Amino acid sequence: MIRSNQRIPSEEDTVAELPKGRRITGGERDKLSADLRKRYESGDSIRALAASTGRSYGFIHRVLSESGATLRGRGGATRRKAKPS
Repeated sequence: MIRSNQRIPSEEDTVAELPKGRRITGGERDKLSADLRKRYESGDSIRALAASTGRSYGFIHRVLSESGATLRGRGGATRRKAKPS
């Protein structure tokens, strides 16, 4: 599902699907983290990145955190304090 505020990834944005359970280390992890960070900062959600790579939400979150990306808040409606009557 793509929300109105999400962009549709282009072919150049797609990261190759990674084999589940395979360790991603060294230069391969550096390249992956740079690619994921670029896509995340251009509007993709962590869930969208997880779906496109075949990795878990937690893996993507960890790689983004390690890369220094500023993670967005959860979004949605916020509750305000009730005004005193």
